[in-house]
Parts: sequence; structure tokens; C-alpha cells
Amino acid sequence: MSDQQEAEAADESASEESEGLQAGDFIKLAYTARTVEGGDLVDTTDEEVAEEEGVDTDEQEFAPRTLVLGEGHIFEPVEEDIYGKEVGDTGTVVVPAADAFGEYDESEVRTVSADKIPEDDRYPGGHVDIDGQHGHVETIIGGRARVDFNHMLAGEDIEYKYEIVGEVEDRVEKAQGLLSMYFDAELDMHIETDEVEEEVQVESDEDEEPETETETVEKETLYIEQSPQLQFNQQWMMGKQQILQQIMDQIGVDRVIVQEIIDGSGMGGMMGGMGGMMGGAGGEDLGDIEDALEDADVDADEIVDELDEE
Repeated sequence: MSDQQEAEAADESASEESEGLQAGDFIKLAYTARTVEGGDLVDTTDEEVAEEEGVDTDEQEFAPRTLVLGEGHIFEPVEEDIYGKEVGDTGTVVVPAADAFGEYDESEVRTVSADKIPEDDRYPGGHVDIDGQHGHVETIIGGRARVDFNHMLAGEDIEYKYEIVGEVEDRVEKAQGLLSMYFDAELDMHIETDEVEEEVQVESDEDEEPETETETVEKETLYIEQSPQLQFNQQWMMGKQQILQQIMDQIGVDRVIVQEIIDGSGMGGMMGGMGGMMGGAGGEDLGDIEDALEDADVDADEIVDELDEE
């Protein structure tokens, strides 16, 4: 075979290898994962499967998940099996324990003082957090507790049965899919091109102080309406900078603006026990609040006096 023929064959082979889904593609994946030994349900996107296993389906949404291949959103052996496939393809992959939740480590089973465990969790099977580690209680004898800090699925091989149900092209849908991996919240969002004023440095001589001037530039902006349930989510408050940076990198926008909308409709949960007494007080004036207190047989002056005494 001539050099030219070898080169053409290599190009053809590379072309064949690059066909189908590849790293960086956004896909919608339906799957069910079970332990190989025992067939216990680990995770599923199928509501019927969840119901059959006794999972409370009111607490979460069941639908194909949006993920980015090559970003570690699912175990690597599953990703490797998906590469090169097309929408509509199915597959079954066994993920070894080492690539799933880790091998079981006997040294991670330790004896600790029972005082370190909250009273409500002092029973076999109770989940605890001690010194920054999560574990579950095996036994409690006297003032000592045996706690297993291995993952509950450590040592288990996991079987994934999956179907590639779609490829995501729309950038807003990509952003929604990425956020849904972290938060179970439906958020309104859209992309706009904004004109933004920026200070840019003007060329000057080395001996002169740098000068700047204002320029108007266009920036693609992802606008996200922050829901009340997300506003007070601790994971969102602590990690939104990193999460939003990932979204910017993945969908190719210049910036993200999170809009906090307060219209009174989300205040009910914040008012606690006063909700029934004050109703929709978020949009009422002081006179309405005083009337509500009087209707409830509450003396506003007495409340103030009690607070002062504290």
C-alpha cells in the first residue's frame, strides 16, 4: 500500500471513529441503575420503575436527564459506551465498584463516642455526620458506637440500562439541563444580546500612566429568574459562582444575570406560624396588619413589651 493510500485509510478510519456522539455533546438520557448483586434500585429516570420500588415520586421529578458527555456527569464506563452512538440507541453497562462508589474499605469502619451522635440518630442504620464525614451507625453498645463511613454502595458493581432519547441543541435548554443536575427547580431563563459600557485601556507611552476610555460592546447574556425556593437554597448560595461559570463555558455566553423577583407570592413559607393570622400581609400596609392583630386577639403593645424584656 502506498503512502497516499495509507493516509487515506487513516483519514477514513478517523472519520468513522468521530461519527456519532462525542465528548462535549449534550444529550437526554433515560436510564435505570441497579446493583448487580441483589438488583437493588440505585437511580432511575423512569417514574413507573420508581413507583414499583416504593420511591416517593412526589418528592422529585422523573424524566430523562440532560448531561454533557466527557464532563463526569455520569460514570465513565457509561460515557465510554455512549461514544459513537446515535439518538435512539440503547445499551447495558456494568460499572465496576472501583469506578462507581469505590471498593469497600474495612478501615473506614470506626468506633466513636456515642456523644458525637445526635440522640435522634443513635440507632443501627442512622445516618450521621462526624468530623466532616458521612456514615451510618452499625451498632451502639454503652457509650460507644460503631460507624461505617464507607458509601452505602461501596463495593457494589452497578448495572446501567440506558436509552439515548435526544440530543440537546438549544442553548437555553442546555442551561436548564445543567442547573437541573444541581437543583430540583424549574427556572425561567432566556438569552439576550446587550450593549454594555466597559472601561478599556488606551495605548500610551511606557513612561505615561495607563489611560482608559469607555467603549460600548455587545455581550450575550443569560438571564435567570431566581425562584424563592432557590434564593434560600444553601447549595445555591455557596456554589452558584462555580455552577454559573460552568454554564457560561458550556453554552458560550459572556455573562449570567440572576434576577431576584419579589412579588409577595413567595412570602408564605417565610412567615411561619404568622401566615394564617396575617394572610397576604406581604402586600398590605401597617393598618391592615394592626387590624389582623386585633382580629386575632393580640395586643401589639404587649408583643413589643415582651421583645424589649428579652
